[in-house]
Amino acid sequence: MTNNNKSYHAKSNRQIKSLNDASIYIKTELNNIYDKFEIQSFANIIFQHLLNFSKIDILLKTDTELTNHTKIQIIKIVEQLKKHKPIQYIVGETEFYELKFRVSPEVLIPRPETEELVKWIIDDAVSKQNVDILDIGTGSGCIAIALAKNLLKAKVSAVEKFKAALVIATQNAKLNNANINFINDDILQYKKNNFTDKFDVIVSNPPYVREVEKKLMNNNVLDYEPHSALFVYDNNALIFYDAIADFAIEHLKTKGKLYFEINECLDKQLKNLLLKKGFKNIIVKKDINDKNRMVRTEL
Repeated sequence: MTNNNKSYHAKSNRQIKSLNDASIYIKTELNNIYDKFEIQSFANIIFQHLLNFSKIDILLKTDTELTNHTKIQIIKIVEQLKKHKPIQYIVGETEFYELKFRVSPEVLIPRPETEELVKWIIDDAVSKQNVDILDIGTGSGCIAIALAKNLLKAKVSAVEKFKAALVIATQNAKLNNANINFINDDILQYKKNNFTDKFDVIVSNPPYVREVEKKLMNNNVLDYEPHSALFVYDNNALIFYDAIADFAIEHLKTKGKLYFEINECLDKQLKNLLLKKGFKNIIVKKDINDKNRMVRTEL
């Protein structure tokens, strides 16, 4: 750390005495980078993480005095936010479907639209008994774990190619007391002996962002989230859907269902691919932002 940085941090530290001071500091420092709603969200996450305060605590305990350690942590977090590092990676955790998940740059940060996909599956399966579910490309494990926690009689398995991501998914299963059968495999060249079972539900949120779409994405995604979990080549954008559909033909039970999160620009191409493979009852569903982001189909 340079002398200028040390001086700046020392000055900032002196300015922050209470929770209210910290809130003002966060808003002032980030004002020209993020909008006010995102800044308030950052502040809530920071105080929840460092102080274990609820949103009500944050509103009511503004005069809470902060320790020197807490002030230093706030300053460090703000400096990382200025570099567009996602707040979830900075604090090392996030929420998904009202559950807590550890995250790192080895895995994608779970998105709200993926919660909508999970809810669709739960609504379809909640009345059924002993549902066998497979999540392909599990990443942080958010889909598999949320399903296991909400479908208590389900038997849930999850596939992940990258061992570093699988470590995080395993930690998240323990954190949430969820029983998941994790499998280290690559769906593009999966080993048939890993999958002797058949499933009532196969779900995947695979890489689907085309290279041409990179210019539309924010720096916090491009600079920090794993590209292997995001991007596909423009000339083969449905590569994972193609492989997963072939897998599903072999491994779905009778009346079993296949669910995908999708690129809104590729819904028609995906529907045609599935029809050619013999899938039927293909439903494309919009997310809360009125975008075609989910598909359900069956054989």
